[in-house]
Amino acid sequence: MVGDRGVRQIGWLALFLLPGLGGLLIFTVLPILASLLLTLFQWDLLTAPRFVGLANYARLIADEAFWGALRHTLAFIAGYLPLVLLLGLGLALALNAPLRGIGAIRTAFFLPVVSSWVAVALLWSWLFNPRYGLINYLLGLLGLPQPGWLFDPAWAMPAIVLTSVWKDLGFVVVLFLAGLQAIPAEYYEAASLDGAGPWARLRAITLPLLAPTTFFVTIISLINSFQVFDQVWVMTEGGPAGATTVLVERVVRHAFSYGEMGYAATISWAIFALVFAVTLVQLRLQRKGAADA
Repeated sequence: MVGDRGVRQIGWLALFLLPGLGGLLIFTVLPILASLLLTLFQWDLLTAPRFVGLANYARLIADEAFWGALRHTLAFIAGYLPLVLLLGLGLALALNAPLRGIGAIRTAFFLPVVSSWVAVALLWSWLFNPRYGLINYLLGLLGLPQPGWLFDPAWAMPAIVLTSVWKDLGFVVVLFLAGLQAIPAEYYEAASLDGAGPWARLRAITLPLLAPTTFFVTIISLINSFQVFDQVWVMTEGGPAGATTVLVERVVRHAFSYGEMGYAATISWAIFALVFAVTLVQLRLQRKGAADA
């Protein structure tokens, strides 16, 4: 009967979807729910968890170290995000040309993206060495000041920002290139016939039509920025004098150095709430901009 056939089809669908949905449930959904539940407990991985209610949240609000890490994370975002977006767009415009060997050049820019963060961080730690590093050597040849970089609280975060931009720039360039190549060439031809110059075409055609790609790149880069950790842990371990402590570094320290899994889970959910709120604001701004246009 028709009803039996429908039930049978649903059964077959459920059977084929079960492996994927089962993995999603076991390895993603359940750990997320468990981490949320863990925020209500105090647990050191050795003894049984002890229920503390909302004590972890109260501690988070009063924790100066958390707010300091949040300020440092926001400082990283303020330096990283505009730099990676502007450089990524500029390079994408330069590489969006039918030149000979352009594929090899694009690949060279993407190589840092697939490199290990540990290897990249160690390399840049050597480059930023105040006595033997190549960067200060070049600055000395130019007669410019030679900062202490990773050993100076004022320069440690800029060093982390520069390293992160170099590592992630290729990814941003690829996304912008995809957006640029999706713009029909007829628009540029028509604008050229009307006498529009390169800057006019950029303002009137490229940037408006690239807005969805720019929004996507901004969201992805912002989410990644809130999760900055690897380069900080390898290059400075949060120092000097706590100048590069970030939110995820606080999570790792409380979880595995201090044995405070419940509080570490609480900080993790605070990071999630921040990213979620910022993403919602950007979505609304993007929709408003699209409606106004």
